[in-house]
Amino acid sequence: MLSASAPLVLLQHGGLRSLLGKTGLAMLRYRRGPIVAVIDPDNAGAELVEITGIPRPVPVVANLEAALPMGPTVAAIGLAPSGGRIPAMVRRDVEAALAAGLNLANGLHTPMADDPRLRALLQPNRWIWDLRREPDTLRVGAARAARSPARRVLFVGTDMAVGKMSAALELHRAGLDKGLAMNFVATGQAGILISGGGVALDAVRVDYAAGAVEAAVLEASTDADWVLVEGQGSLLHPGSTATLPLLRGSQPTDLVLVHRAGQDRLFSLAPDGPSIPVPPLSQVVKLYETVAAVACPALSLTRRLRAVALNTGHLQPEEAQAAITATQAETGLFCDDPVRFGGAGLLAQLQELSPRKEAVARL
Repeated sequence: MLSASAPLVLLQHGGLRSLLGKTGLAMLRYRRGPIVAVIDPDNAGAELVEITGIPRPVPVVANLEAALPMGPTVAAIGLAPSGGRIPAMVRRDVEAALAAGLNLANGLHTPMADDPRLRALLQPNRWIWDLRREPDTLRVGAARAARSPARRVLFVGTDMAVGKMSAALELHRAGLDKGLAMNFVATGQAGILISGGGVALDAVRVDYAAGAVEAAVLEASTDADWVLVEGQGSLLHPGSTATLPLLRGSQPTDLVLVHRAGQDRLFSLAPDGPSIPVPPLSQVVKLYETVAAVACPALSLTRRLRAVALNTGHLQPEEAQAAITATQAETGLFCDDPVRFGGAGLLAQLQELSPRKEAVARL
């Protein structure tokens, strides 16, 4: 629904310096289409690169009225507040955007398309897109993606929020730069807003989650030799329900493990839960390969996990290189930080380790 060429204004109130704004920050880093303004009253007038480190020349303004002269046609909510409810100041700019004739892309859990007041403000031939709506056509997964001749690369993690989407998008960028026929399947709100489509997996009933992934992968395979699937959650996390449906639905030919360097315990846990250690990465690799072999029985691959994408964003350059070297020694796998160093190295490794042709199921 969201055209790659549509000029956006990001509603990022208070989110440029906070994890609450991770959706918008990801869009600023990876969306190829135009972002004409960012609304954040706390940082209005400041240079975006000084606030975020993202080298993109986008003005930061105080409200929707200040953004309108820059010509946006879509307002996109770049926040992910606790509980998914829209803050009052964001609501005011949403209403102003609709009244001014803009479309709205909403990634919050709270739907807006059926809100009577917002519908009354919506101008003719404009739309409100609730990303987190279950697809209209659902079916139970049946490993149909195993029939696709495309390489299907699924990014899996040791925890939530370790950089699975970022690693996938860096690989996607590297592939497109090389002229490869490569598609990205988004499975969360940030990825959907960046790519313009996908399936919000946390909005799909669990019985149909694998089938929803399967349908998205098959659609992406129609015009691509490579399909990169954004991972969600982790098999290690007690609150994660998405990883297994992603394995079953995508029937991956390749896995890339994403890990934050030095993290030895799960971060994304409720405060009243126990502390859970991250096992040695060699054990995590074995876990994912074992589960993939069971979840994807039509594919007979001697090794499916091809590489480790290491998140070193919190480390100094020399520390990052040492962590990459240590991880490679521990796992015996290629390791790199595609966000820090670009995705070309990871792409070259995957191209070198091409799956055997007989791995594609003949069902």
